[in-house]
Amino acid sequence: MLFEILLVILGFVLLIFGADALVKGSSALARRLKMSDLAIGLTIVAFGTSAPELVVSSVASVKGQSDLILGNVLGSNLFNLMMILGIVALIKPIIVQKSMVWIEIPISLAVVVVLYVLSNSFFENETGLVSRLDAIILLVLFAGFMFYIYKGLSKESTVEATPAVVMSNLKLTLLIVFGLAGLVYGGHLVVTNATDIALQFGVSEKVIGLTIVAAGTSLPELVTSVVAALKKNADIAIGNVIGSNIFNVLLIVPISALIHPIAYNSSFNFEMYLLAGATLFLFIAMFSGKAKRLDRWEALILLVGFVVYTGYMVTK
Repeated sequence: MLFEILLVILGFVLLIFGADALVKGSSALARRLKMSDLAIGLTIVAFGTSAPELVVSSVASVKGQSDLILGNVLGSNLFNLMMILGIVALIKPIIVQKSMVWIEIPISLAVVVVLYVLSNSFFENETGLVSRLDAIILLVLFAGFMFYIYKGLSKESTVEATPAVVMSNLKLTLLIVFGLAGLVYGGHLVVTNATDIALQFGVSEKVIGLTIVAAGTSLPELVTSVVAALKKNADIAIGNVIGSNIFNVLLIVPISALIHPIAYNSSFNFEMYLLAGATLFLFIAMFSGKAKRLDRWEALILLVGFVVYTGYMVTK
């Protein structure tokens, strides 16, 4: 038991450092391409910090662990939205750009609705299944989102762009390569050993995915967003969270489903409702108090909501 716990911790360490290396290398590359801070947060940083979820969910899919996949994705999105944004906005209220209010936040809400409809198989004969056809639909939507980013945000000028990081081609390449390697092996360690621990304690894969694995794979988002907030770069902080949530649904779920169709446990509908509600709350918060800003009292509501939900999951 102790050995498995140590391997899970080692896996999380590899995930965090792997994601950090990937983000640094990718961000340096993005700077050279003169992308805006918001575009970087929604794409490069969001993908880098979502990479642990991708690896963990892909490994779980190979093993046919559907509850772990969905628990990881939905749990990570809830952690990102309620815990991370809550902490970041408590440090400093987040000022949000117009496009984030009217486009990216609504998109993050819409993808939850799409996943809910596809997962519950309302328009198919199967009961509770994310099929390979559903995966293709989600990937097409992801391609559309990336096209929107490419056409719009990459050309958007920010109020104060962060200076380009001077980095050699060798260092940039090594960061990306070793970052990916750390993510792949770290994800393997987390899934394998977290599952073994769950079985020994009689805890379901769903609860493990929604709590321990989701929180662990979301640590890169937490670190990245907090550091961005401390450096007064709100665009990367919120772009990272919203971008990661969109990536998790439109990229990680379909890739996992292409590897092996995901059997959907209808009890996850509760997490879907909570995630949709929290996203809607974030949208409404943009118009209460000071416009286009997530204030500290709103952040506190998100944090308290997450603590109550986590307590409910643990006691349940």
